[in-house]
Amino acid sequence: MSAPSAAAKPAWYRNLTRYDAMDLRRAIWQLVNTFVPFVLLWVVMVLLLNNGYSYWLVLPLIVINAGLMVRIFIFFHDAVHGSFFASPLANKILGYVSGILTFTPYEEWRRSHSAHHAMCGDLDRRGVGDVWTMTVQEYRDASPWQRFFYRFYRFPPVMFGLGPTYMFMIVHRLPSKGARKRDVWSVHLTTLGCVAMVVGMMFLVGWKTYLLIEVPTFVLSGAAGLWLFYVQHQFKGVYWARRGEWSYVRAGLEGSSYYKLPKVLQWFTGNIGLHHIHHLRPRIPNYNLQRCYDEVPEVRAVKPITLGESLKCLRLRLYDEEGKRMVGFRELRA
Repeated sequence: MSAPSAAAKPAWYRNLTRYDAMDLRRAIWQLVNTFVPFVLLWVVMVLLLNNGYSYWLVLPLIVINAGLMVRIFIFFHDAVHGSFFASPLANKILGYVSGILTFTPYEEWRRSHSAHHAMCGDLDRRGVGDVWTMTVQEYRDASPWQRFFYRFYRFPPVMFGLGPTYMFMIVHRLPSKGARKRDVWSVHLTTLGCVAMVVGMMFLVGWKTYLLIEVPTFVLSGAAGLWLFYVQHQFKGVYWARRGEWSYVRAGLEGSSYYKLPKVLQWFTGNIGLHHIHHLRPRIPNYNLQRCYDEVPEVRAVKPITLGESLKCLRLRLYDEEGKRMVGFRELRA
């Protein structure tokens, strides 16, 4: 991933490096306070279902379980950036284990996600690891079929319903074009691990019990994860620029949102709502993001998006280069 040149860095940006420090005790505590309840919830849900209790008793536990799955994906995400542990080997082990749990290949996703960070907000380098976004002019110039397909892709039930299933079940099972040998192996090893996990769990707890728990957990956590990613880069005043005018620091501060969530949701989402800080300095572990926000005035200057306000992002579909903002299809017609 490319970083800004020294000349492009303001003085306060360089001070962010002090938050890179990884804390082994905090990292291990995060694993304990997430994986232990995750396993215990599975045990409780299996016992309830296999002993004939109502599925309605299990559903609230599935919602919590899905939240823990989102948190596990954040650990995977940190491991991809090499920021969860100081040890590269420990990050890789965590990446592969959490990658199998979340159906995501570690090496392959690291490559595409690095591209996302390097190109975020660059109108001339869209299409890798991001949400497909057309400009107003591109949409006007598109064929009727292209417009239909774009509207279908951006339709919320498709994007947050079918989208995660397509991404995690199909896209993540196939190496992308130009993938390196280790990326290809990562895809295949993760797929084998996923198959072993699914088959093993079906034999252990019963196929029906496993599917009654895993399917809704997968759907809810996938929708929540995609929603977080969407809100982080699809808001009204989001920064986009052509290659010659693009700025890494502005892409971080203005091209990534500060999604201010209630504390309980901030915990489940591993502080990823502080996404503008993450894009400015991806090496900062999730457990240091809040401290960075509290201590650096420049990152606090970013206007937060609240949970209620984020719902308005659903109607945003296109980027208006002239107005420098996201707009909806209704505004386009007007």
